[in-house]
Amino acid sequence: MTRNVSTHWRLSQVTWIKLVTIAILLAAWQAIAVSGLLYEGIVPQPLLVAKALWFELIDPSLYVDLGYTLLESVIGFFFGSSLAIVTGIWLGSSSFSRRAFEPYILALASMPKVIFLPILFLVFGLGIESKIAKAAMSAFFPTVLSTVAAVLQIDRVLINVGHSFDLRPTQMARMIYIPAISRPLMIGLQLSMAMSIIGVLSAEIAYANVGLGARMIHYSDQFNISSMYAVMVIIFAVTSTINYAFSKAQTPFLRYERVRGEATGGSLANAAAPGKSAVPG
Repeated sequence: MTRNVSTHWRLSQVTWIKLVTIAILLAAWQAIAVSGLLYEGIVPQPLLVAKALWFELIDPSLYVDLGYTLLESVIGFFFGSSLAIVTGIWLGSSSFSRRAFEPYILALASMPKVIFLPILFLVFGLGIESKIAKAAMSAFFPTVLSTVAAVLQIDRVLINVGHSFDLRPTQMARMIYIPAISRPLMIGLQLSMAMSIIGVLSAEIAYANVGLGARMIHYSDQFNISSMYAVMVIIFAVTSTINYAFSKAQTPFLRYERVRGEATGGSLANAAAPGKSAVPG
């Protein structure tokens, strides 16, 4: 009973800290808006942004732009991360391939992907295809790097068991690699989804007629700063919701790792107990 009360108290403290933090940030925002330190209109007051946000939410065209941005991000994420998982398992399971190709992947991963936008526009045109390609490119590198790192951390015992049963490469991937790298892979996919959205927004800002990025830059060009901030708030809300969904999706993997760790710890404790042998008799 005492433990439940203390847990509830800690949760209440965390909630209050979050609320106070939001209140402080809003107060600081208001203070900067009315301070006159910046050019007029650069930082509109929160109330003006809230008003603009309301008009955005009741505007049907917002949901058209939101749909385009999410469609481009999700399709690009799917293709980019799928290719990255296959490539990551291949590189992680083959030391020769990893030594041969990993330096190039690391070099490309460190480059800002926005420099490829002109090439993507030339190859795929100015429609949604170029935005999907940009999202796929943005999703590929975080996923492939996290997949390679996860595969290299797999217990060699599991891999040896798969080889002892003469599993084919596809069976090894399905029965050994994918289950063993599930949680690290989910973390990589979470980052990749965020990078996909960033990639799409950057492409829409550069050249697009639809999408949240195009909507935001349109308001910026018209110096409708309050509406621009409102779109930024909507983007933040959408990305935060997606990030939360990915975090909740990791819960089963965390529970599995905890159960597996307890089982492994119990086995090691029994093996180390006096009068017991670690080697079956």
